[in-house]
Amino acid sequence: MKRNILFIVSIVFFVFVPISQATSFVTVQEVLGMADGTDVTVEGYVVGVPTSVSNVEQSDFSSNYALALADDPNETEANHMVYVKLDSEYRSQFGLNNNPSLKGSKVKVEGVRDPYFSHQGIENITSINTISDDSSVGGDSGSSPNSYYEDAHGLSGVSLKQALHEIIDDHRELSYSQVWDALRHTDEDPNNSNNVLLLYTGNSISKYSNGGYIDEWNREHVWAKSHGDFGTTMGAGTDIHHLRPTDVSVNSRRGNLDFDNGGNAFYEATDTYYDSDSWEPRDDVKGDVARMIFYMAVRYEGDQGEVDLEIVDQVGTRGPYLGKISTLKQWHQEDPVDSFERSRNQLIYSNYQGNRNPFIDHPEYVEEIW
Repeated sequence: MKRNILFIVSIVFFVFVPISQATSFVTVQEVLGMADGTDVTVEGYVVGVPTSVSNVEQSDFSSNYALALADDPNETEANHMVYVKLDSEYRSQFGLNNNPSLKGSKVKVEGVRDPYFSHQGIENITSINTISDDSSVGGDSGSSPNSYYEDAHGLSGVSLKQALHEIIDDHRELSYSQVWDALRHTDEDPNNSNNVLLLYTGNSISKYSNGGYIDEWNREHVWAKSHGDFGTTMGAGTDIHHLRPTDVSVNSRRGNLDFDNGGNAFYEATDTYYDSDSWEPRDDVKGDVARMIFYMAVRYEGDQGEVDLEIVDQVGTRGPYLGKISTLKQWHQEDPVDSFERSRNQLIYSNYQGNRNPFIDHPEYVEEIW
């Protein structure tokens, strides 16, 4: 009997250890969606001092009473931040009025998810610690370190494609409603933080002029969702690496056309052409479009019950195929990766999905695979 009791205790102990290790921390983005009263451990960057529901001091700090945390150290939008209330024992060490150099540092905070200034917040803090930022990717250039693609080094062809798939496959998946807010962040106009840039027209319009009416913007699936019949389900249907803000009527005109050169000029989008089976966007985003398509063909390979997407060298495609690969490779060469793409790739990695588009970080992978 004693041997049986000891055996049971040892099994319980064995199960308990991995569970405690698995519950490490969450991102700021994940905290924003949690219910009040939830115990949380969050890691994020110190970006300022909150003074109201929508205002955060990011310089000339006036108090030590609270911190604003974000997943991006350069975040400026309050709706992408969580407010941390500092009780008296933490103010001298972590208050920005006393410690302005702490801005931009990464910290781990343990506490309870509760509103502060009627904004998503964390109160009843039990610990705060600064941590080394060994998980950051890129820096100013937005390029990723070799370690992220370590398993792809030295490979080519099918082997490279499979290795990249394994690297980018597992990531956080958004709901289709969450995509609205994500695109307000990832596609923000660098010259006007109140606006987003539309993919096909290049127009800058209000972040909140979204919907289904004329002159509003909606969520364009660059890999048309009918090419694989994945709709708006979590996964391919909500993957923001290929979802972009576009003018409603322009999105409708593109429909599910393949990509290729030529056709009739489309009056609502300058330097855009179309015919019965293809769509040619303006020169400034041709490479962007190509790299999004390459990403989708690598990310979605048919495992785990997901769709298997493939690029082919033709137009007028049906099923989980999209063309035209020779044209997309041409666009990839003629319109190289720019700073907007790099920034967007980094934001998706750090704030939303936790994976990257390899063809933005390593443009040479296109030729090595296709």
